[in-house]
Amino acid sequence: MFEKLELTRMAQAMAANASARLGAIARNVANADTPGFKAMEIPSFAEIYGEGAALPMKATLPGHQGLAGAEPVARKVPGAGSPSGNTVSLEEEMVKAASVRQDHEMALAIYRSTSDILRASLGRAR
Repeated sequence: MFEKLELTRMAQAMAANASARLGAIARNVANADTPGFKAMEIPSFAEIYGEGAALPMKATLPGHQGLAGAEPVARKVPGAGSPSGNTVSLEEEMVKAASVRQDHEMALAIYRSTSDILRASLGRAR
């Protein structure tokens, strides 16, 4: 029932994007001392949703369609590197992690609110 509502699909896609972005941040932090490692990032949900199909998307299964069924492709982060060639900035990664956490919490809040509204419309309170 919930998967047919556009709002819940969008909240699910937003949470999935936040999860993918946090994974990229974790890989960057884990490789902060690896010589020659280039920092990667996943575009924000706003960028992906705003541009629609302009960004390359990778479907995880052949039947997937739309934002909820695809995973954004990571891109290299431009910036100056250290003498070892590593481009990871731990400070920037921490700021990104805080932003991603807020995005994920917003997606969960949207999903919870939608669920509460549906329950109330069906006459079922918490």
